[in-house]
Amino acid sequence: MAFDNLSVVTRGGIHTITIKRPSKLNALNRQTLQELYGAVIDASGDDKVRVIVLTGSGDKAFVAGADITEIREQSPTEARTFSEFGQNLMSMIQSLDKPVIAAINGFALGGGMELALACHLRIASDNARLGLPEINLGIMPGFGGTQRLVRLVGTSRALEMTLTGKPIKAEQAHQLGLVNQVVPQDQLEAAVKTFAEPLVKAAPEAVRGILQATLQGAQINLEAGLALETARFALCCATEDMQEGTSAFLEKREAVFKGR
Repeated sequence: MAFDNLSVVTRGGIHTITIKRPSKLNALNRQTLQELYGAVIDASGDDKVRVIVLTGSGDKAFVAGADITEIREQSPTEARTFSEFGQNLMSMIQSLDKPVIAAINGFALGGGMELALACHLRIASDNARLGLPEINLGIMPGFGGTQRLVRLVGTSRALEMTLTGKPIKAEQAHQLGLVNQVVPQDQLEAAVKTFAEPLVKAAPEAVRGILQATLQGAQINLEAGLALETARFALCCATEDMQEGTSAFLEKREAVFKGR
């Protein structure tokens, strides 16, 4: 697909999708959301892609939020459609069976933070700021922010962030468990690559099983979650990759997984 507001590059199994609206600090308008949906769908169906990285262009913003100009002009009916589309996109990203890493290179506010929350892993530069400031505009998060944030940091912290609208620094986000790692700004790309490369080499069925059992298991009761884990474990044990992994361990060599 050709995109106006994105650039897409695949290198060594790592598929990087960069949002490119520098004059708007990469804010999410309808077109960008639609392009993101298409780009992620394309990557999910490409067997050469093992890891997806989402980031923003420049060094100021990952995504500074949704496009306020569009939000201001929409009717309540249009607002519902906009919210539903954004939620569908975020849910689709979270449910992918390939790891999705957010490389947070600056402001991740509003819809930008909601996009980061939908990713499986988050690595932030030390100049990053994360927040849900919608209350200052007389609105509230609409792309899943209230639901994913509370599941990550708990009710009190989530309400503090959404009711005050105050962004937090990268280090505080790390302390709260919102981001996995914080690195100097000029080392973000290298840190993401270091994080992603072992996942590229991992057995795909094991990766899929871990993602599904963890993410879906968190939404169901323990008994059902354990049953899901057992089912995915059995699927892993039916693969050639399991034979390769266990043999490599016993033979004291590095495993070479082929996705079979």
